[in-house]
Amino acid sequence: MPLRTILRQRGSESGARGGSQVSSIGVAVFLIALVAGVATTLVYKQPAFAIAGILIGFYFLFAIKVAEQWQKAAVLRMGRYVGLRGPGLFMIVPVIDSVSQYVDQRVRVTDVKAESALTRDTVPVNVDAIIFWLVWNPEKSILEVMDFDNAITLSAQTALRESIGRHDLAQMITEREMLGRELQRILDEKTNPWGITVQSVEIRDVHIPQALEDAMSRQAQAERERQARIILGTAETEISTKFSEASTVYLNNPIALHLRAMNMLYEAIKEKGSMVIVPSSAVETMGLGGLLGTASLSGQRQ
Repeated sequence: MPLRTILRQRGSESGARGGSQVSSIGVAVFLIALVAGVATTLVYKQPAFAIAGILIGFYFLFAIKVAEQWQKAAVLRMGRYVGLRGPGLFMIVPVIDSVSQYVDQRVRVTDVKAESALTRDTVPVNVDAIIFWLVWNPEKSILEVMDFDNAITLSAQTALRESIGRHDLAQMITEREMLGRELQRILDEKTNPWGITVQSVEIRDVHIPQALEDAMSRQAQAERERQARIILGTAETEISTKFSEASTVYLNNPIALHLRAMNMLYEAIKEKGSMVIVPSSAVETMGLGGLLGTASLSGQRQ
């Protein structure tokens, strides 16, 4: 783990557990009292002033506490809860009072993973999720939960595994938002009595075994080929239906059939350099002699 990450984690832990935390303002007051006591002693030649300065400085060193704008501090007096303090500067009575915990009320992000969890159709998956949550009641979270950070993480992992077991793989891949809303509802119901609310849960990724992924890819390709064949067969059916209807029309109207044949022949010979062989029986039946002669004369003139 990088050194910067370790220091950041230790800094956040020391900020959360504030019983022995000394504020910079307390240090400043301690130094001022110490300097004032020593200076007074030098002026009046009385060591009592230095001792008094040291005692006053030590008192304010441990009595002055500071909570950041986003923090609340729980104060205990002789082991009994007396209230929340902060944000800003506040005073306690050293030895008698203690600050048990600083609670960060900003939105927090927790990364949760469920490895090798089985879906409802018995497919092993690894699911990564992100939980956004915040402490809305620091008093409840301090007095009723020993370590709410760890409780949130473990509850989220348990709820994620339970939700995976209630859904098929296809649902988890295509309906991530629905799964996230379900997890958010489950966690929010569990954490609300602790003074914590879960704002949202986002499913970041769903990992499946490589062999299963290849099989799903082949299945999708086969499905596309099946759809293509169905579309082609439907087109052939529609074409044959239209031809059947046209044959009925031509059967009852020979002139229409001749006109259609003449149009097809014209379309074939209108291009330059094209040659079409027509049986003599077709020429006599449709009266194409005149038409062919006219087309030949037209081609010579061009």
